[in-house]
Amino acid sequence: MPSIAPYDFGAYVEWAGFLSGEPVFALADGTVRFPAGGERVVEAHRGGLLTARFDAGAGRLLTGGEDGRVVAIAGDGPAKELASIGRKWIGAVAPGPGGAVGFASGRTAYVLPASGPLREFVHQRSVEDIAFAPKGLRIATARYDGASLYFAGTDSPPAHLEWKGAHIGIAFSPDGRFLVTRMQENALHGWRVEDGKHMKMTGYPAKVKSWSWSAKGKFLATSGAPAAILWPFSAKDGPMGKAPLELGTRGTMQVTAVSCHPAEDMVAIGYGDGMILAVRFSDAREALLRRAGKGAITALGWDKPGARLSFGAEEGEAGVIDIAG
Repeated sequence: MPSIAPYDFGAYVEWAGFLSGEPVFALADGTVRFPAGGERVVEAHRGGLLTARFDAGAGRLLTGGEDGRVVAIAGDGPAKELASIGRKWIGAVAPGPGGAVGFASGRTAYVLPASGPLREFVHQRSVEDIAFAPKGLRIATARYDGASLYFAGTDSPPAHLEWKGAHIGIAFSPDGRFLVTRMQENALHGWRVEDGKHMKMTGYPAKVKSWSWSAKGKFLATSGAPAAILWPFSAKDGPMGKAPLELGTRGTMQVTAVSCHPAEDMVAIGYGDGMILAVRFSDAREALLRRAGKGAITALGWDKPGARLSFGAEEGEAGVIDIAG
């Protein structure tokens, strides 16, 4: 059994991962915790933290909160305010190329380039999420009835990708060929970027709240079922006409969080009872990383070498798993 360094923060864990090799946890109470070697607490947001994303290019954590601020936190420094839009909640943040940052509040998506003024992109309905394409300053936004694509450095009109329903999360595939959304209903939807061809991914018994691309971008792992559902994206048409992998099936216990290993074809799977498994793609071989705890797993994140896994749960339980033991 792998060794676990346990923590208990007493607040919902929004994000778990590593900064400069040190375990870090972003909590809904507005704090970011660095617990190793004597806990360091960074007060990121007043009122509460709503969203957090790792910016791999800049080696920092981006957060948004109820105080209308977007904050960046590096491994060895305090919280640095990047933007403030007054008394508006920041519902989504996203890292972009060259240090750019995107975020969303209400009906507006914002892009803050590494240099230059803040740009605003107003929508007719609420912007639920934002993502940058892998190359170039192009953003995609999730909204009601579809997604929109903007070239953030120009004033050219957006391209709209329509599909009925509420789209609440959005991500590009690592190669930029596909755009995928999480929906309010128990489904994903996708488009091939070059021609807008649709991809329907349905059959989930619960809403998909967590997803993770595999190391080589061949699979998209998702929660929302009693197994981790991994859709194949290596073919020209993505997952259309192909059955997904189903890994780590546990009867009726729902998968609540997933995180693909940074180098191997393996996924960490967190469940509604706090259990965590690591499962290999090729043969579905399972390794128990953590037994059940007090609440559902809400966040999982590997360190860069893939030797340690941070986790967090809805009741505030958290920890770092050393898979070598």
